[in-house]
Amino acid sequence: MSFAYSDQDKAAIYKVIAERRDMRHFLPTPIAPELLQKLLQAAHQAPSVGLMQPWRFIRISDAGLRKRMHALVDEERKKTAQAIGEFENTARMADFMRLKVEGILDCGELLVATLCDQREKYIFGRRTLPEMDLASVSCAIQNLWLAARAEGIGMGWVSLFDPQALADLLGMPADAKPVAILCLGYVNTFYKSPMLVEQGWATEKPLSDMLMENGWQHKPQP
Repeated sequence: MSFAYSDQDKAAIYKVIAERRDMRHFLPTPIAPELLQKLLQAAHQAPSVGLMQPWRFIRISDAGLRKRMHALVDEERKKTAQAIGEFENTARMADFMRLKVEGILDCGELLVATLCDQREKYIFGRRTLPEMDLASVSCAIQNLWLAARAEGIGMGWVSLFDPQALADLLGMPADAKPVAILCLGYVNTFYKSPMLVEQGWATEKPLSDMLMENGWQHKPQP
C-alpha cells in the first residue's frame, strides 16, 4: 500500500515550495475576508511541539497603526545599515539602504505573528529546547507562506523591528513576543529568484554545503 500522492499532486507541492518568494512589492488590492481566513487556517494547521500551538496572529486593520509600525521598521532599518557599515564597510551599508526591505504601507493585509504568553507552562518537548515554541511559530508562518503562494498571494516576512517596541505598540502581555511582521497582498509578478539574489545582495548556497553525515564536518571556506 502506498500513501504517496498522485504525481500531479506531488508536482504541485514541489512547485509551490520552489516558487515561494519573500515579497516586497505589492498591489493595494484587498484580500477577500474568506480567503484570508483560509490562509490563516492553513497556518493554524502547522505542527507544534507538545501541541502547544504557540502562534498568535494580530491583524492590523488600523491605517494609523500601520504607519506607526512602518516607522518602527524604518528606524531599525537605519540602525541595521549602520551596524552593517561597522561590521563590513560603508559601501555595503549603502547597498543595504538601496534595498526595499518591506511593503508595510503597500500590501493588502498586514499581520503580526507572535509567540503566546504563559509559555513556561508548556514543558513537553521544551524542557531542554525551550526555543521549540519559536520553531513551531515558524512552521505556522511557512504554512501561511506556501498557502498564499498557491492562491497567487505574495507574502513578505519583515524582521527589522525592536521586539519590545512593537510589543508595547500592540499592547502585548509581558511574556508574549512578536516574531514577524507579515505583509500579504496581490503582486504584479513573483520574483524569479529570491529578491536578494536578483538585487545582487547575496547568493544562494547549494544543499551540498549544508549536508553532513555521521557528525559535523568542517568544510574548506572559499
